[in-house]
Amino acid sequence: MNRLRILLVDDHDLFRKGIGRLIDSQPDLEVVGEAQDGKEGLEQARALDPDVILMDIEMRQWNGVEATRRIKLERPAINVVMLTVSDEDENLFAAIRAGASGYLLKSVKPEELFRRLRGVLRGEAAISPVMAAKILQEFARLDQSTPTPRSIEGLSPRETEVLGLVAKGLTNREIGEQLHIAENTVKNHLRNILDKLHLSNRAQAAAFAVRHGLTKGR
Repeated sequence: MNRLRILLVDDHDLFRKGIGRLIDSQPDLEVVGEAQDGKEGLEQARALDPDVILMDIEMRQWNGVEATRRIKLERPAINVVMLTVSDEDENLFAAIRAGASGYLLKSVKPEELFRRLRGVLRGEAAISPVMAAKILQEFARLDQSTPTPRSIEGLSPRETEVLGLVAKGLTNREIGEQLHIAENTVKNHLRNILDKLHLSNRAQAAAFAVRHGLTKGR
């Protein structure tokens, strides 16, 4: 069995050890390293090349957003998921722009955390539907004043449907069930959507959908 390789970046030793034990209790998840700040996180990412980095936001040296930006520049294939006590919109929006693939609060239940981590490699955003609505609606509001040449006119009707459901926090499997299409077909649609809109990840696509009102009346 291929295990999902995870790097923990957090400045609280007790938290890292605790979450590490929880993750290692899962047969398909493995903590391959730890770092206590963003700078060390980049160094560990270079050395270990993990599948996913669980990243705190408030840390010494570089904070989580700065570390994410630098890691994504050097290792774009690594998925970074913010795991934080902060529900401040500013931090979360900055994480989106830095290229983070997920945004979870430390109050998340272990089973939910495991499920979200597994979904990241399937291209799913590691964020609950409730948090997705809060973050993405506000992100869209703040970003409305920014001009953009991108348009939904280039999307097919099916791609538009998929994009709207992504913005509502549905997983690929849930989208497939709702639209009566295969999960792989959903993945293909999402890949085409990102290419056409010149977006880098699922979270940015969801924010774009909220901004263009694709979640209304669905």
